[in-house]
Amino acid sequence: MQQQSAIVVGAGFGGIAAALRMRAKGYQVTLLDKGSQLGGRAQVFQREGFTFDAGPTVVTAPFLFDELFELFQKKREDYVEFVPLEPWYRFVYPDNSHFDYGGTVEDTIAEIRRVAPEDEQGYLSLLKASEEIFDVGFTQLADEPFNEFSKMVKQIPHLLRLNSHKTVWQLVCKYLQSEKLRQAFSIQPLLVGGNPFDTTCIYNLIHFLEREWGIHFAMGGTGAIVNALEKLMREEGIEIITQAHVTGLTYQGQRVTGVDTADGEHYSADVVVSNMDPSHLYRNVIPKQKQHVMTRAKTATAKHSMGLFVLYFGTDKQYEDVVHHTIWLGKRYKPLLDDIFNKQILAEDFSLYLHRPTATDPSFAPEGCDSFYVLSPVPNMAAQIDWEKQGQEYADKVIAALEASIMPGLSQHLKVQFHMTPADFVEQYDTHLGTGFSIAPTLTQSAWFRYHNKAEGFDNLYLVGAGTHPGAGMPGVLCSAKVLDKLIPEVEGLADVG
Repeated sequence: MQQQSAIVVGAGFGGIAAALRMRAKGYQVTLLDKGSQLGGRAQVFQREGFTFDAGPTVVTAPFLFDELFELFQKKREDYVEFVPLEPWYRFVYPDNSHFDYGGTVEDTIAEIRRVAPEDEQGYLSLLKASEEIFDVGFTQLADEPFNEFSKMVKQIPHLLRLNSHKTVWQLVCKYLQSEKLRQAFSIQPLLVGGNPFDTTCIYNLIHFLEREWGIHFAMGGTGAIVNALEKLMREEGIEIITQAHVTGLTYQGQRVTGVDTADGEHYSADVVVSNMDPSHLYRNVIPKQKQHVMTRAKTATAKHSMGLFVLYFGTDKQYEDVVHHTIWLGKRYKPLLDDIFNKQILAEDFSLYLHRPTATDPSFAPEGCDSFYVLSPVPNMAAQIDWEKQGQEYADKVIAALEASIMPGLSQHLKVQFHMTPADFVEQYDTHLGTGFSIAPTLTQSAWFRYHNKAEGFDNLYLVGAGTHPGAGMPGVLCSAKVLDKLIPEVEGLADVG
């Protein structure tokens, strides 16, 4: 018998996980990626002795990585080391006060007593509400296919009970009075591309997800996770082809027979899994006449996440008072998010996520130096911002803001500096509108309403990644590959895997 073959297009974490799960099912797997290195947004940049993780850095559900190695009776810790962080995040406010979040519940309560003692009981109630959402939204549904509307109907009682029509901000405000704590405990949707003021409170499950397993960092960075998974894939016989930009699919009736690349290569397969941004897939790769009417409608009306401005820099001194993860909050909260998500204005002010991996892993910088990246949510490319002109000006403003607050003398200690904008996300990652997280996590773009993991109208085309169920973020895209386990049968007797 000829072995069944599978092609996975896109080597972000969703695509890598899909390739491993397909291999464990007995398929001969080929993984194609446009870039020169694997990882999708989890690229690694090397500059003048400094190392920079390009994208995701927060590991919140390490067991999802463990599972990929266990598919082949191997242990993740033999390939890459995860270490717990404390604090998980430090929130820094415009008045230079701060709130450290992480550790045990008792640690968090102690910080709440220091910042806003009136919210101690309210936080415990919020945590309980988050756990109830987590038990349904993550434990029961994160790896369940939502291709059939009947499955969505079955969830309506749960959605009503959990008040899913409410936003994350509304849920948090129900329990907390302090504006500082309200901001700290409502920013989670921004980690998956959503505005807390219009993201369904189902996404508050992220709060309990963090509490359940803590927040970890991979020694060597996110790139070390990619390298570990690449080693595993090669050990298990997965073919990896980089600089292979898939620009089209080939068809026979309702079956996809393979993919075509920009350099004229064709790869045939029995099953195709796309880790491309679904909005890009349906706008630029699959002709409209071959798409199901529901898919065309979803693509035409989709609301997309914000863009990201990411500034990377290294310093010739160490800022030992800056923790591993800092959320630096600007003077405006809701109005700033309104500018970004709704008005599509590049505002003069901003809020920032600052990553200092050298707080945990000195290998990211030369001795006595620090490596950083700072991420600022900005409008996506629908705003038509000329980043070629505005990118460096924006970077200068970010440096000045950090220098005036938590990083004195920063401009005098810069050794290397560069940035990425939504325009780069379009060019490098084929993301529609240069979004950081594909389509936004609103209620009407969740579960059945999100892009389905099995493409409508095709017998053998499947989707994983941020734009599909269950959503963006490392746990989300890893779970999107788990969904395939319930959609694609194993190949019996065709491969000896593991």
